[in-house]
Amino acid sequence: MIDKIRRLKPSEFTLAVEWAAKEGWNPGHADAEVFFNTDPEGFWGAFDKKGMAAVISAVQYSSDFGFVGFYICREDRRGSGLGYKLWQTVLKDNALKTIGLDGVIDQQDNYRKSGFEFAHRNVRYGGVVKAQSPENDDLFDLLNDDIAVINAFEQTCKLFAESRIEFLRGWIGTENHTAIALKGPMGLRGYGVIRPCEEGHKIGPLFAPTPKDAKVLFDALLARRANQDGKVFLDVPEPNEAATELASSHGMQPEFETARMYKGTVPALDLDMTFGISSFELG
Repeated sequence: MIDKIRRLKPSEFTLAVEWAAKEGWNPGHADAEVFFNTDPEGFWGAFDKKGMAAVISAVQYSSDFGFVGFYICREDRRGSGLGYKLWQTVLKDNALKTIGLDGVIDQQDNYRKSGFEFAHRNVRYGGVVKAQSPENDDLFDLLNDDIAVINAFEQTCKLFAESRIEFLRGWIGTENHTAIALKGPMGLRGYGVIRPCEEGHKIGPLFAPTPKDAKVLFDALLARRANQDGKVFLDVPEPNEAATELASSHGMQPEFETARMYKGTVPALDLDMTFGISSFELG
């Protein structure tokens, strides 16, 4: 019996991240705090007598755009309809112009029934990659003082559907996250972030105007890992063939895939500049 459905507290969301790790989603060490601070009102749970039984996030970036993730049900409650009830409760009255999600492929039909349409595949590549530190005078480290410049760059180049200052504040400023950029006419012409995860490191986002710039950033980020022998993961939008080639040329192999789907107006994003997606959970 469900006691209630309500928004999660920060301490409760930590359990959701633990569930994500058990699902093999390989969250980053600092994901819980960064994700929750992006929209503290956007994380929901269903509770029964055993505690939290299901969770979902519906992060709102603006009055026009939001992103759904962390849709997980406790194993003993799967198949009971609990997850769908939570989904309906959180999303039924949502008035956002556009909602996105990255869902596992076998759930596409269920998402379509709720009004979501397929946009493209995303493929997670992974592998043990040796660093080749590039020599490039245009490379520089990004700091919290650069957040406004990064956000403007993303919006001008159509790399994310909405302004995401709060997300970037945590993503760039979190300890052990390394953010590197290439100088350009707007202050930067591309940038990437690498972070430690449950297994190895993930690179994301990785935004660059050319495959050459993407490789420079990719190699620079690899060189800054704490563990040079661990695996590296890159979430690639399939329409960007150059991004697939970047991963393959470093010996990385496909390990997992999602379906990027949208309900409402599909954002006009420049996937040719997107060599690595920031997060399957928050877009």
